[in-house]
Amino acid sequence: MTETVAIIGAGPVGRRLAVAAARAGFRVLLEDVMPANLHHAQEFLRLELGPEALPNAAFVSTIEDAVREADLAIDCVPDELESKLEILWLLDRMAPPRTVLVTPTTRLSIADLASCTYRPEKCIAIAQEASSLAAGAGGEILLSTTSKTSPETVALVGHFWRRLGFTPTFVPDEAERFSN
Repeated sequence: MTETVAIIGAGPVGRRLAVAAARAGFRVLLEDVMPANLHHAQEFLRLELGPEALPNAAFVSTIEDAVREADLAIDCVPDELESKLEILWLLDRMAPPRTVLVTPTTRLSIADLASCTYRPEKCIAIAQEASSLAAGAGGEILLSTTSKTSPETVALVGHFWRRLGFTPTFVPDEAERFSN
C-alpha cells in the first residue's frame, strides 16, 4: 500500500497534510519552488512533530525529487485550470507509472483533468475545499472518481485518508456523469 507520499506545495495546506501524513507513519516528501516556503514548512513540521518524527519528512526543491519514489502525489496548487493542467502534466511525466495523482478541486472536472495524463485510471480529485484539509483529521473527505479510475487507485487513496483519520467517500465526477 501507500508508504511514500509526495506533497507538492508547502503552503498552509501542504504543511498540514505533511504533518498528518508523517504522524500516520508515511514517508513524506514536501516540495515547493519557493525556498522560503520550504523553510517555513521545515520549521512548522519541527514544531508540530518534534525532532524524533521529523525523519519521516524530507524537503525537496524539485517535483522530480518529490515524486521519484512516491506511491501517491498530492498537489496543493491553486484550483485554476492552468495551474492544475501544468502540475498534472509535470507529475504525470516525472512520477513512476505506479504513482497515483490526487488533486484538490471544486471547480474542475477530474475526468477532464485526468484525460490530459497518460494515467487517467490513477487520478482522483479531492472534491472539497483544500482549506478544510488543513483543519486536521476527522470527518468525511469527498473524493471524485471517473469511469476510468481503477479499483486499485480507489483502494490506495482510501487507505491513505483512513490512516489520516478521515472517512473517505467516493463519488463519480459530476461533469462526466452529465456528459454521457
